[in-house]
Amino acid sequence: MKATVVIPNLNGAGWLKDSIESIWAQTMQDLELIVVDNGSTDESLAIAQSYQGRPGYTLIQNDTNTGFSHAVNQGIRAAKGEYVALFNNDAFAEPDWLENLIAAAEQDGRIFAVSSLMIRHFERELADDAGDYVTLLGFACKRGDGMKASRYQKPGRVFSACGGAALYRKSILDEIGLFDETFFAYYEDVDISWRANSLGYKNVYCPTARCYHICGATTGAVRYNPFKSIQSGRNSILLPYKNMPILMLLLNLPFLVFGYLLKAAMFRLRGFGPAYGQGFKEALKTMGKIQKPPFRLKNLPCYVLIQLWLVLGLFQYIVYRVQRALKIQ
Repeated sequence: MKATVVIPNLNGAGWLKDSIESIWAQTMQDLELIVVDNGSTDESLAIAQSYQGRPGYTLIQNDTNTGFSHAVNQGIRAAKGEYVALFNNDAFAEPDWLENLIAAAEQDGRIFAVSSLMIRHFERELADDAGDYVTLLGFACKRGDGMKASRYQKPGRVFSACGGAALYRKSILDEIGLFDETFFAYYEDVDISWRANSLGYKNVYCPTARCYHICGATTGAVRYNPFKSIQSGRNSILLPYKNMPILMLLLNLPFLVFGYLLKAAMFRLRGFGPAYGQGFKEALKTMGKIQKPPFRLKNLPCYVLIQLWLVLGLFQYIVYRVQRALKIQ
């Protein structure tokens, strides 16, 4: 089988059916679909159950919300495809979405992940995500968020694929490991892409793989809420701590500390300072449980490249913030 599409679902009654139907409508039909329900209490569970018995469809049901990482790992472990595509329950794919993702991946056997052009469902001239990047300050950012989608028509390498609509090569997943379940939600896709970068694999962006996304539908907020603030405060610290070798972490520590203080101030201004602080405390408690990938001298060129990406990411972020302040799209 060529591909497995995994859709994690939590209370997505308003959009799950359309999301599933967009997968069944793909031009590339050598696929299976796995929906992992994470303890839904609305009608979306019944919607997911209504497809049972259809060839190529599997439903995995959890009694409680086990988190994004655990849910998609369940789907990946059950997957039979050469590739695994993760797809949000509030996203809707163009018919050639999967075909284009696979075509991009097959250009190079070292490609680990392919990121889609995610477009805002209710503002279809604007991008939601065109691949992710990380800055020297420890910020993980969505490339193109709120900018004209027409600006992002060039394929190329990116730091990370957004797990909301991305294709992964299963053989490399088997080698480097699945999503880290310590990251309950948010940053887990950047973490796994960083891991792949450290080992010399590539993450790329495919602008012809288009889908439409209802931003923040599952978590209940487009930008901020207490849950997202806690996860951001927690995982933005765990991400570099886990993936940077010790010397790299020490080199970047002043920039990271400044970034975290800046972020704490931003969350406080938006009324979510206590939630962000709670996430920070959780990160400190969790550090001892994080398993850092071993340092490999042969991967030194990869670490240097990542460091350069972090510096470039800072300039990307500054330019983006200036453009947003000037209302440039």
